[in-house]
Amino acid sequence: MDQSLQNLLDKEQQQLNNALTSYIKTLDIPDRLRESVLYSIEAGGKRLRPLLMKLTCTGLGGDQEKVYPAAVALEMIHTYSLIHDDLPAMDDDTYRRGQLTNHKKFDEATAILAGDGLLTNSFHVITTSNLYTDQEKVSIITKLSKASGLEGMVAGQYLDMEAENQTISISNLERIHHLKTGRLISFAVEIGGYLAGASLEKMETLKKFGDYLGIIFQIQDDILDIEGDQEIIGKRVGSDVDNEKSTYPSILGLEGAKQYKTKYVKEAGRCLQNVGLENTDLALISSYLSERNQ
Repeated sequence: MDQSLQNLLDKEQQQLNNALTSYIKTLDIPDRLRESVLYSIEAGGKRLRPLLMKLTCTGLGGDQEKVYPAAVALEMIHTYSLIHDDLPAMDDDTYRRGQLTNHKKFDEATAILAGDGLLTNSFHVITTSNLYTDQEKVSIITKLSKASGLEGMVAGQYLDMEAENQTISISNLERIHHLKTGRLISFAVEIGGYLAGASLEKMETLKKFGDYLGIIFQIQDDILDIEGDQEIIGKRVGSDVDNEKSTYPSILGLEGAKQYKTKYVKEAGRCLQNVGLENTDLALISSYLSERNQ
């Protein structure tokens, strides 16, 4: 990875980590539950969704400070989803980001409640912010709840589990990942544009860009499950094959999946050109997502 890009990632991760942990530490929570929540938040992660939001906003001339409450809320929802995805009833994973999953470190009930709390309090972060007007709060919460709820990420996770041990079409696979992964990424870039005062036309283009980026992200995830280094990724390689999950490589073959990814990389690039963000840090992050090794 380019060193300037690595420096950008490191800086943004640290800022968001500070904002996340500071918020959790202000809450009156039972000690063990707080420990469980902070365990997953402090496990690391690239914080790419909040970063996409911030880079979209600043690339369009917006105030980066306005991004933080929405970005923190978004990452809280993402963290909750990972805690729940790892549970025995879902993916039944033992490791996440190189350490024990939450339910293995604590217990299933605590992990479930930690996820529930992160989801619920994400909206509290937005409603109590003094950086947003009432209209902005309503708009952000409306879009976030749809992206993460029964018409978004939750539906995608359900369809993903339902598709296990089945052969599905590439269009159905895209629908799953559009909902499960793409909706929150689209939310990130759309809200980044919204907070920068982007036109409705630009916001629609940004939403498409987010959709394409979600597919790119998932294809690369599937590729890493075959070619990735377990020590770098921080979780077991080959779990998709073991769980008989439909993936882009399983349907298209490994090389076919890489070609399919290239098609969407080009589409995402066209979207950035249409909104004048092709020579920005946002474009660098987009390229990184398609080539990442973890």
